[in-house]
Amino acid sequence: MRQSAAPYLFTGTMLAAAGYGATFLFSAYYRAHGGSDVDTGLTLGAAMAGTFTGVPLVGWLSGRIDAARMSAGASAAVALGFLLLAFAGGLGLGLPLVSGFLIGLGWGMFYIGAPMALSERVTDADRGFWFTRFGAFQMAGIGGGPVILNLVLTQMRLSVETTFMLVGAACLAASVLLWIFGSMAPGAPRTAALRPWVRDIGVIARSASIRPILMVALGACVFSGLLTFQSSLVEGTTATAATFFVVYAVTVVATRLVLARFLATLPQTQLTCALLTSMSLGVVAMFGVGIHPAFQILSAILTGIGYGLVYTVIQTWAVNNTAPRYRHAVLTWFVMSYFVGIFGFPAVGGWVLVHLGRDVFLSIMLAAALAELAIAASIGGRFNAGKSEIRRARS
Repeated sequence: MRQSAAPYLFTGTMLAAAGYGATFLFSAYYRAHGGSDVDTGLTLGAAMAGTFTGVPLVGWLSGRIDAARMSAGASAAVALGFLLLAFAGGLGLGLPLVSGFLIGLGWGMFYIGAPMALSERVTDADRGFWFTRFGAFQMAGIGGGPVILNLVLTQMRLSVETTFMLVGAACLAASVLLWIFGSMAPGAPRTAALRPWVRDIGVIARSASIRPILMVALGACVFSGLLTFQSSLVEGTTATAATFFVVYAVTVVATRLVLARFLATLPQTQLTCALLTSMSLGVVAMFGVGIHPAFQILSAILTGIGYGLVYTVIQTWAVNNTAPRYRHAVLTWFVMSYFVGIFGFPAVGGWVLVHLGRDVFLSIMLAAALAELAIAASIGGRFNAGKSEIRRARS
């Protein structure tokens, strides 16, 4: 991949991710128009439906259409979703539901399309480094976008609709940048065939590649649980949810940018176990928030180091340890598994938190973190055996 093309990918990624981070404004949008969090929940439900449409769509079409082009289209879909909300004026719920679906569709397509486009353009040896840098810019957008947009709302006193217009413009700019990236760094030749990623699960399930697919779902449960319910977890304490978000985002971005090259040189199995241990300790630290707010900051740092870095490590493992013909299928299943954890756990976790309490909720997240650690520890010296295993699985 041409080095000069990377800034277009990374800047476009950061702007597109900021669009996803802007979904935190949904609640304020509906309150401003006399709605409630029920409307917010319905719109987020439409976004979830869009996400689970977008991910497999890229999986099927990536053989025919360059993933970089689909990422550009995905950013345009997110932009359209926010612009529709800006001009809907809170009239009814039909158009906002369409907007939510478009935002989810675009984010689902981007979340798999952008790393797929990058993966096609780098070597196995460099893939971990590039994935880590890519993830840093993505997290900068997801974490930094809400902070900047909140300042726009509170300090510049702009309306939510005007803010959504700014988000739409940023996502359109991301679309242009991603299209330029695809032109400057052409990918592999396209084919006329669809990629049947669904049926490849039989081969993938009998190979080493199934492990990172399972692991990412468990890690997503921990990640979504800590961030989605952070306000409830610190209720009754002197800690604030915003502190966790800021410290977590800064930790992830800083460690990914500083350690990207170094992490790729370390033994990957041992590194994965160390990072998952850090994530598990981050969950443990949350048990102490009622004692002192410093435990929340410690939790954000440990989780940021652990989950923030291990995601790209196991994503690289999932791709590198798979025969080339199955890599797109593995990456598609990897992202689908991630979103199952992201969307599925909050639905269950919310009930647990309300009916069984905070300690049981944290215990379930800790169990998920330890289960992911156990899978990583069971790999042993077979970390790089994926290619041979997936060939054996076919026979």
